[in-house]
Order: sequence, then C-alpha cells, then structure tokens
Amino acid sequence: MTSTRFTAACVQMRSGRDVLKNRDDAVALVREAASQGAHFAQTPEMTSLVCRDRAELFDKVGPEAQDPVLAALREVAREKGVVVQIGSIAVKEGDKVANRAFLIGQDGDIIASYDKIHLYDVDLPNGESWRESATYTGGASAVAAETPWGYLGMTICYDVRFAALYKALAENGASFLSAPAAFTKQTGEAHWHVLHRARAIETGSFMISAAQGGLHEDGRETFGHSVIIDPWGRVLAEGGTEPGVFLAEIDTALVADVRGRIPTLKNARPFKVEVVPFIETDRAASA
Repeated sequence: MTSTRFTAACVQMRSGRDVLKNRDDAVALVREAASQGAHFAQTPEMTSLVCRDRAELFDKVGPEAQDPVLAALREVAREKGVVVQIGSIAVKEGDKVANRAFLIGQDGDIIASYDKIHLYDVDLPNGESWRESATYTGGASAVAAETPWGYLGMTICYDVRFAALYKALAENGASFLSAPAAFTKQTGEAHWHVLHRARAIETGSFMISAAQGGLHEDGRETFGHSVIIDPWGRVLAEGGTEPGVFLAEIDTALVADVRGRIPTLKNARPFKVEVVPFIETDRAASA
C-alpha cells in the first residue's frame, strides 16, 4: 500500500574535479539526510564531477558499471533504507558522455535511469558559446519511475525550460517532478524559481530539485538554491549557496486535491495553430 506522507531531502553540493572526494561528500550528505529523517534523498546534476575541460572529463569518467559514486550511493541506500535519486553522473558512452540520473531503491537496486534529453547549445551575444552536444549524447526517452509514494518524473537541469516534458510526465502518472541542476549563477538568479514554480503549478505536482551551489574548482559559479515546491507553487524548503541538506514533508494527497481544484491536465484539449500572414494593401490602387 502506498504511503501518503514522506520526508524528502535535497542534497546540495559543490562538486569539484576529484571524483572520489565528490563521492565521499555525497555519501556523507545522504547519510546526514537519513539521520534527519529523510525517506528520499536527491543529489544534484553532475554529483560525480564538475569539470569544464573535455579531455580531463573523459579521463576521469568511465562506464556505468565502474562508477564509484553510483556504487557508493547504492550502498548508502541499502544501509539507511532510503530511496536515493542521483541527480546525474557523467557516464562514458562510446566517444561521448551521457548525463545520466539514477533512482535507487531502499534495497540498493537501481529502479530506473534517465539520460538528459535537452542539451544546451547556444551562441551568446557576448561571444560566449556552449556546445553540450559536442561532449554529451542526449537521451530520447522521458522516465516516470515508481517509488513507494507514487511516480517520480526524472529530468535534469536544462530540461526544466521545456514545459511539454513535465506535462507529459504528469499525464503519465508522475506526482513528483525533479530537475536536479547545476544552473549558472546568472541564469539561476533570473529564472530558477519562476521555472520551478511554473512546472509545479502547470502540472499540479511537487517539484524536488537539488542543485550545485557556489564557486567550483573549474571556475564556474552555480546558483544553488535547491528547492522543494508543492503543487500549489509554494516553496516548502530552499537552500542558499552552501552545501547542505534541505528537507520538507511531502503529503501526496495534495496532488489530487490541487489537480481537482484546477484540472489543467484533464481540461487540456488538442488544437492546431493557424498562421495568418499580414497582407499590405495597395493604398494607391484603393484610393
């Protein structure tokens, strides 16, 4: 029988370039979350390694079966009897890397994995360019995975800007949505809260997103502010920029309550877009 209440924890980190140190930090924080009563603990995107240099990244990551962070957090889940969501780790896939999330059950078994679908490829006005697709391979499938409290929709970071993904997950049974991230400070200050509250409100779902925060070894600065948001858009827990554990009690009955009051998922209708061009009239001919 599915329980209606549980305690969720966002594990905020400041991962660096040492995979084993990052592993130890993640293990310590998940254990701390469990000691504070968490039944579910989520780490941020790139828990295992935050590193800009492509050659260094490839040198330090390996296949999923050999990843030390995945192995250690599976053991912690088993030891503490908690469900652990690894926001993501870098996993070698041929000549590229997958940005892969994992959901681990209380027995330490892997319930599901998800590869980040949307990759950040952009040329900014200041001349700065980002090409995630040059290093990472994008996923092709959305994932809603069953937990003891309902279904969890698994997404990662940049995915949060694509509302259709969250609508699809909610329509397929997800009551909890997640976008663990390594948002930059600049974009986080502008968009982090509004995007998370919007995804929660649009779908009548909880949003649970752990984040990287602060100045990292590779020079990047991430926004932090791990958040847990309820289906009404209220912030239940939030971090700052320092590593730590941020907890909130989740009442799953609120999902049905909010979706009953504002049934956007039920009321959505198919539609087509009609594009009407502007036609300039010949004023001289009509005079």
